[in-house]
Amino acid sequence: MLLRAAPRLRGVYWLELAGETDAFAAREAATAATGVELLAPGVASAGSVGPNRTESGAADGARVGGGAPDDGAAIRRLAYTRAAHEAVARTDADLDAAVAALEAAPLDRSGAVAVRARNVRNTAGVSTTDAERALGGVLVDRGFEVDLDDPDHVLRALFAAGERAAHEAVPGADGGDASVCALGWVAVEAARDFAPKPTDRPFFQPGSMAPADARAYVNLAGAAPGRTLLDPMCGTGGLPLEAGLVGSDAVACDAQRKMVRGTRENLREYVGGGSESPDWHVARGDATALPLRDDAVDGIAFDAPYGRQSKVATHDLTDLVSGALAEAARVAPRAVVVADRDWRGPARAAGWTVDAAFERRVHRSLTRHVLVLDRA
Repeated sequence: MLLRAAPRLRGVYWLELAGETDAFAAREAATAATGVELLAPGVASAGSVGPNRTESGAADGARVGGGAPDDGAAIRRLAYTRAAHEAVARTDADLDAAVAALEAAPLDRSGAVAVRARNVRNTAGVSTTDAERALGGVLVDRGFEVDLDDPDHVLRALFAAGERAAHEAVPGADGGDASVCALGWVAVEAARDFAPKPTDRPFFQPGSMAPADARAYVNLAGAAPGRTLLDPMCGTGGLPLEAGLVGSDAVACDAQRKMVRGTRENLREYVGGGSESPDWHVARGDATALPLRDDAVDGIAFDAPYGRQSKVATHDLTDLVSGALAEAARVAPRAVVVADRDWRGPARAAGWTVDAAFERRVHRSLTRHVLVLDRA
């Protein structure tokens, strides 16, 4: 039995991941938390949660009411993290061990509580009903009142077991076996306030990216209040939309007039144009010759054309993507490139270092290659 008492866990959070690609979810979570490490399927740990930050640790400084940084805002903007929980204890994915851990842990709460257990992806042989009853009994024995309808605090019990994802760029993603019960007080839950699905927007074209994916990609590129994100191949505007919805100023361009008009229509509908909305600008332009000064934006995200041909008459596909990567390195220090193939070679030739690379299966005939790039 693995039992870790709470004093050793001060300042630690458990992250409840979403989706099926844990390494990718953990990497996105690292834009909103420090020290993210994959523990088990669907569960990671973090040293702290706070404003969106890059891998170098630079935070966006978003503040609430002009006061201290809003520690929950960055987590709420994530696409593939369900929630962050203040750590109470960690043990194996075993109910008896979880009960013993909770009995031993210091509890710095008062008021009514509730227990919510989750068998993550049905990987652990634990009944969530039994877990909630047993862990709730421990809290009652320790003097807490249980209120299932309107508790002051919710204790989350995450049971997960099985093989961790393997990815060289994500701490803890070593492919090893795991058995974890993470007990923690619910601290902040993701808002999942994405734009509507592409078919429900004013302007739609087949092949548009799912909103959750677009949100994750702009987060990886550094989107946050006070920052500016560029999409030089905006298509229907899915990436600028999600950048605007997390509070970033957005700059977008596309070589096709109809895409420029459509992106404007979608941004006008969902990001708005009032004094309290982020700024956004959409123009017709060539991604290989951007009308922007050096270091004009904080990050770039773009979805490169799929298939063998570019829809820009003056470029073949390789020249288009290579040129766009070179221009991106001129105007931003960080980029996320999404494509149907691996563009690492052209990215390095354009002056980028590859911070991380992911393959994400969309359906039987499409796997997206995602590159997270830092300027060399």
